[in-house]
Amino acid sequence: MPAGPVLLKKAGLTAATATVALQAPRLHKDQGDAALLPGSPARPWARVASMHHRPATSPTFSVELGTIQALPARAFLASGLLLLALLLAGCTSLPSNVERPVSTALVNPDQSALGRAVAARAAKAGTRNDSGFALVGNAELAFTSRMTLIKAAQKTLDIQYYAIFADETTERLFEAVREAAARGVRIRILLDDFNTSGKNAQVLKLAFEKNIELRLFNPLPGGRGSLALRILRNLNDIDRMQRRMHNKMLVADNAVGITGGRNLGETYFGQSDGTNFIDIDVLAAGRIVRDLSRSFDQYWNNPLAYPVQSLMTLDEIRALKPATPAGPPGAAEDLATPGDVAAATRIAADAMLAEDPASVSADKLPVTPKPSPSPLPESTNLRLLKWTWAPSALLVDKPSKIASDADSTEDAGDTTVDGLLQLMSQATKDLLIVSPYFVPGERTMGVFAGIRQRGVRVRVLTNSLASNDAPAAHVGYARYRKALLGMGIELYEMRAEQEGTFRSFGSSALAGGSRGGSTGQAGGSSKASLHSKVVVMDGRILVVGSMNLDLRSQLQNSEVAIVIRNSAISNEAIRLIEPTLAAGAYHVDLTDGGLVWRAPQGSPLDDVTTEPDASLMLRLFLALIGPFAPEEML
Repeated sequence: MPAGPVLLKKAGLTAATATVALQAPRLHKDQGDAALLPGSPARPWARVASMHHRPATSPTFSVELGTIQALPARAFLASGLLLLALLLAGCTSLPSNVERPVSTALVNPDQSALGRAVAARAAKAGTRNDSGFALVGNAELAFTSRMTLIKAAQKTLDIQYYAIFADETTERLFEAVREAAARGVRIRILLDDFNTSGKNAQVLKLAFEKNIELRLFNPLPGGRGSLALRILRNLNDIDRMQRRMHNKMLVADNAVGITGGRNLGETYFGQSDGTNFIDIDVLAAGRIVRDLSRSFDQYWNNPLAYPVQSLMTLDEIRALKPATPAGPPGAAEDLATPGDVAAATRIAADAMLAEDPASVSADKLPVTPKPSPSPLPESTNLRLLKWTWAPSALLVDKPSKIASDADSTEDAGDTTVDGLLQLMSQATKDLLIVSPYFVPGERTMGVFAGIRQRGVRVRVLTNSLASNDAPAAHVGYARYRKALLGMGIELYEMRAEQEGTFRSFGSSALAGGSRGGSTGQAGGSSKASLHSKVVVMDGRILVVGSMNLDLRSQLQNSEVAIVIRNSAISNEAIRLIEPTLAAGAYHVDLTDGGLVWRAPQGSPLDDVTTEPDASLMLRLFLALIGPFAPEEML
């Protein structure tokens, strides 16, 4: 049963949790719970989303598309690829009559140590708010927080991600997961199917462990030898292939959870020797976590969620393991061996119950290291985090958004991004947006036009062409760049090359110290790619989630986000982000009709008039693909 609206009355936040996910993928867009936004009247989004069409009073803007001339060539290319896909696909299809035992989140989280710790912490804070939050601003804390929650779980662990990559960092997480299962914790892992090919298919072996269930959401038929082959085999159903479950969360005992932009893999935790993603998560406790769990249950019990055993055998998964001279440490063929994690297990709930020490900001959090060849510590002391109790709401898409026969999400106006846009339209002073893939589209441009008319300052941090791990996404952003600047919107593009070690917001590359808690050796340079999805409005409302501000997140992918109304945590996020605007990004300017990338003040870099740090091949790619690429696929 879908959860009823949970109205938050503290501090004027009249938002209902948008846990509108439904049990079946073939339901009308108006069914399910209503989702309301701060300050909105008590009615569903679908009836209050007034920004679907640009207001007549908004100033006009122009976008350089040039798509009409490209149609014949694109149609010819599509026909050839479709024919190849049909030849490769053969008779592959998904199994029918799949058994999906229904299960739900822990009913009484207060029966677990974590649940009791949360209740005690709230009582000690003397708050009337039912949810607490701690910002996770660096890669090391992002990893150790997840490890701590896994080790603290006594009853259940629910893990939902778009991508889990098979590497040494995730193997350490899996060891802790297996140890939790061995002590009787029920593990449910829900993973989007798109990235489960090649080496990453080895993650699926967890499904054959005791007390661990693993389901794949919206799986693609055909082999898993490589991602490229999977794409070719499914080009005949490209619409379905494009619809992905992009939600990201980890919840322990239905009491404490973490969500944000990160997937699971070494590049998300600052451990890659190449490019590392710069991200922000939020730890959550209390009622908002139960809303996260209700959302998880609706995806888990949906017909689009397939148990791994219905798609592959353990031997078939093992056969996909790449042949290497020597596997990474701890990556044994038999995943049933938990290693020595049990000896290091401790319950983090005890720390949350202890007396509060002096508040320590997230970017200076000390950790408790365990001897290990990996530079990442094993766990962290959650009591040292600065927990903020505040009104909040959960924005989450229905699972039915992913179904191949789903109603038009553009017409429904009830997605996570629709809710975010409506929230943004209420800004009165300042809007700070961090979106790695930023393709506004007509509706978002209408929102920007409206708030700029009221004098609202809008700052956007996104990737440069060189720092973007998906250059095609930069194509869509580039189409709107001049129009955005013409509105007076301030654009900042992340520098790909950063001095020192840049693996987190507020890292040593920006501040001359170790504010970000980043790992690795100082000196030299490192490559960074922005991956955070954050909005701060008027210095009092913070949104952290999985969504990008682009058409893919709005129309195709399912997303999740937490809205927090509190000036302290909102300004903490601003303090994390602003040093990157000042020293880690180019400020894009419009001068005499042309673009100029202004180098950070005080840096030895020069201002440039072409995409900075990007190779000639990348710039050619941008010029060639620009006229052809549909925005909703970028």
